[in-house]
Parts: sequence; C-alpha cells; structure tokens
Amino acid sequence: MSRLKETMVKGNARVGIMTAILALAVVLGLCGVSCSANEPSGVPDVPVKGKVTMVDVGAKECVPCKMMAPIMEELEKEYHDTGRAAIFFIDVWKHRDKAQRFGLRVIPTQIFYDKEGREVMRHEGFMDKKSIVAVLQKLGVE
Repeated sequence: MSRLKETMVKGNARVGIMTAILALAVVLGLCGVSCSANEPSGVPDVPVKGKVTMVDVGAKECVPCKMMAPIMEELEKEYHDTGRAAIFFIDVWKHRDKAQRFGLRVIPTQIFYDKEGREVMRHEGFMDKKSIVAVLQKLGVE
C-alpha cells in the first residue's frame, strides 16, 4: 500500500474512533446541549407545542455539522423566522447536562416532531436541505 493510501486509511480510522468516542460521551452525558441564535439563553423547549419542530443536534466543530450549518441557517430563515415551523440547532458541547434528553448515538442527528409533539422521524448524519424540506412537507408544513 502506498504511503498516501496508508495515511488516508489511518486518518479515516482516527476519525471513526473519534466519532465513536464522541457518541459514547454524548450517551453517557459527558457532553451537553446548547442552541443556536434562536434561543441564546439556553436549550430551547423542544418540541414547540402546536408546531412541527425540527432539531439538528451536533457540534460546531464536527465536519458534517459544519456542512449542515448553512442549510440550518436557510431553514431558520425560511421556516422558523416566518412561523411555518420551529427549526433549531443544538450544540452538544455547550450545556453538558442536557444531551441525554435526546438519546443521541451520533452527531449530527436530526429529530422531527409533529404538531402534537410526538417524535416522528430521526436521521443520523448529514441531511441535505431537499430531504429536510421533504420531511417538513410530509408533516404538513407548506
């Protein structure tokens, strides 16, 4: 195996190990939760009663979470700010005492709640905007 391929394999293994450690830390409650600019004072009251709610739980330092950041900003403007749905990003590194509430295995994790506050879907990993919008529409958000 070439040195480049060997280095890439080792790097990928390190990322996998680091992700597993982070997921375990979250499950054990060693990490925490905080939210985006929508709720600067702490973790939002999720789900929002009477509204379809989407929560993206991750960390600003996580690569897939960074990839989702612009998508979440767009969704907040298009849905949250207009009152069509409640959209939140919650950073697991900010409020260490709140992470267990979401029962995370990995980050990012997107959790969708219907208007009655029932969790109806959960996705782990990067989720593109088109897929998120499709779930919101399936839940009745126009």
